[in-house]
Amino acid sequence: MPTDPMSTDAVETTRKRLSRAAEDLDTNLIAGLVSDSADRFGVVPYWERVCVPLLAESPGREPTEIAVEHALSEGMRVGLDVHRRHPRRPYPPDGVLLAGAEQELHCLGLHALAAARRELRRGSLLLGPALPWAGLTGAVYRARPHSVVVWAQTPVTGRTYRLIRFARDFPSVRVLAAGPGWIEPLPSSIIRLVGLAEAVRVC
Repeated sequence: MPTDPMSTDAVETTRKRLSRAAEDLDTNLIAGLVSDSADRFGVVPYWERVCVPLLAESPGREPTEIAVEHALSEGMRVGLDVHRRHPRRPYPPDGVLLAGAEQELHCLGLHALAAARRELRRGSLLLGPALPWAGLTGAVYRARPHSVVVWAQTPVTGRTYRLIRFARDFPSVRVLAAGPGWIEPLPSSIIRLVGLAEAVRVC
């Protein structure tokens, strides 16, 4: 479990180290920093106070700046994925399925949620980005989860009507909408998640 509280100084220091590593396109260093810091401070505070603000900084559109953004995202993904992961002693999915919406290529938040659950000795079935709705349906039939978290980063992929249709097809499954892409109203049967801390609590 985390050993240190995350002070303002710690936030600034870790953000600067991540930024420098991203500028150097050093994805291995980023992954190591993320894994070590998540272990020290905990996934939720580290994600919400360091990773999210850093990712939210307006990236430039120059090729080099795009490469920096990609290096940061990829390094974070790897760092989150190795955090508390024991391939020979995996945690069972515990009835929670995580997937990016159809055509959604960005679902770092789901990797953070999976890492936070492992920190609590809980597992999840993470199927990654851009899972077609038909694929998600097939996964539910196969894995029989009690909860499905679907991530959408933008309104282009956050197609509310598809999520509503999916929820109607599986009335016994709790459907949760994660990410900023779900901007249209959702029925009360679908839970909209706001932030990692809430996602961990609800799941």
